[in-house]
Amino acid sequence: MFERFTREARDVVTGAVGHAERAAAERVTEEHVLLALTDRPPFTALGVRPEAVAESLAEARRRGGLSKVDQEALASLGIDLGEVVSRIEEAHGVGALDGGPARRRSGRPRFTPGAKKVLEQSLRIALGRRDRHIGTEHLLLALLTRPGSTAEVLADLGVTYARVEAALAPPRAS
Repeated sequence: MFERFTREARDVVTGAVGHAERAAAERVTEEHVLLALTDRPPFTALGVRPEAVAESLAEARRRGGLSKVDQEALASLGIDLGEVVSRIEEAHGVGALDGGPARRRSGRPRFTPGAKKVLEQSLRIALGRRDRHIGTEHLLLALLTRPGSTAEVLADLGVTYARVEAALAPPRAS
């Protein structure tokens, strides 16, 4: 499969490993793949600042990975997630729910099942689009198909599957 990856897509995979290493993470996650994509086309063409992505991902980690849907469900039960997070952080420090840096074994961090699924899905998307390569656009579209905080962060920033596909579509002849 990796022989189909463009140089840019390979750089994103390598960049994701780098993001995980800098965060002292034990595993490379979908979040790391997204962070590695934020300064590359087609993401840059969407007008979303990489800093906004990083901030939104940090906020999602701060909530312990709970989505806004989870937050609304808890609110319907009378549980204020913001208050819960604040109390936990008062007792255990800021970022207590994000898992903090894990103790890593020696060597490179491995990919989580979710991050592996993103790579697999990028191949499926490329095949579905009849592309002979797997590029950064396929990685971005694959991230958008996976449930969880990464796709939610993208959606909150206005990055949707339809918007990315529209940005990739060749201009129509008049």
